[in-house]
Amino acid sequence: MRITSKGQVTIPQALRNEFGLLPETDVEFVADGDGVRIVKAKARKPDRADRAMELLRGSAKTRMTTDEIMALTRGE
Repeated sequence: MRITSKGQVTIPQALRNEFGLLPETDVEFVADGDGVRIVKAKARKPDRADRAMELLRGSAKTRMTTDEIMALTRGE
């Protein structure tokens, strides 16, 4: 396995399945002697931004297309 120029590594599918590392899973890197372990991050307490986003999620009432919204933001 090789680290990319962006510092990315692909975790093999078998290991992701075995340890339940699903998409969007938060992980932490832990120094372990002269190596590194990847562990699931402990659940963090939701902060003010998380609560605000949850309140906003799914609240849009517009039926505008993406192109229409982009035209408004660009002043077209």
